[in-house]
Amino acid sequence: MTLRLRDDAEGIAQAASLLCNGQLVAFATETVYGLGADARNAQAVAAIYTAKGRPRFNPLICHFADGAEAFAHVTPDERAAALAAVFWPGPLTLVLPRRADSTIATLAGAGLPTVAVRVPAHETARALLRAAGVPIAAPSANGSGRLSPTTASHVLADLEGRIAAVIDSGAARVGLESTILDLSGARPRMLRPGGIAIEELIAVIGDIEIIGADEAVIAPGMMVSHYAPRQTVRLDARAPTSSEAWLGFGPDGVTGALMINLSEAGDLTEAAASLFDALHALEARATAQGLTGIAVAPIPCHGLGVAINDRLARAAAPR
Repeated sequence: MTLRLRDDAEGIAQAASLLCNGQLVAFATETVYGLGADARNAQAVAAIYTAKGRPRFNPLICHFADGAEAFAHVTPDERAAALAAVFWPGPLTLVLPRRADSTIATLAGAGLPTVAVRVPAHETARALLRAAGVPIAAPSANGSGRLSPTTASHVLADLEGRIAAVIDSGAARVGLESTILDLSGARPRMLRPGGIAIEELIAVIGDIEIIGADEAVIAPGMMVSHYAPRQTVRLDARAPTSSEAWLGFGPDGVTGALMINLSEAGDLTEAAASLFDALHALEARATAQGLTGIAVAPIPCHGLGVAINDRLARAAAPR
């Protein structure tokens, strides 16, 4: 049985104790709920892969209470320092060369010479990191390839009985995973769009290369088929068929119980925050009605729309 802990000092202390004893605990960040383990404990990290059914070549993000703790395990450069000063705490993950003296389990980085590090902005996540006193490796708290969780109920729907506990902090604010930026080479590379738009990053460090989905998996979220509901997903649709539920955007005019509009006003921030929640709800409704697909309206591909379209493209990929 998975404990559902309150988001208070007692719940955080209990969660920290579980983590320090090699157990798995799900907790909210400002992006989505993460499935945490002591990043130094290889057996605990392995348990994440087991609980999620996650391919072992897909690295994990390591979370820290502050930038100094994160940079103790990697070698930052001027670009990393500049980005950290602007965006940490926040939804930005930096992939940097691993320090020789880092205590992060090799498995957490999938054996690569780099470590993905982040300082979350959610107060509960940071309180948990401080209480545990250890770096926490934490991918999204869902079955591998499944919809990312933005509530404790989403976590339990996938992982009940597979993990020790979840701290219930209500709904995640951003609703999209962190942006992942690889700074291990001469040219910055965006490995995954996310909660911080590429335009914001370019304003700080200049030109950034965007990596395609067919690249080798060197960071979380780079699997081609990912974030997938049980139904097939059809993108850039103008209307649903009789066998499809509808995920709308903007004033599209589609109404009914089997539709959800991410933002009738066409607001990409609102759409990002509700994306996974909407997909969870549509998956359940479509399953109940025996529908085989989810049709998705066109969504602009700028700002947070880049991250939204990335998630939807992976949801629609062949499985």
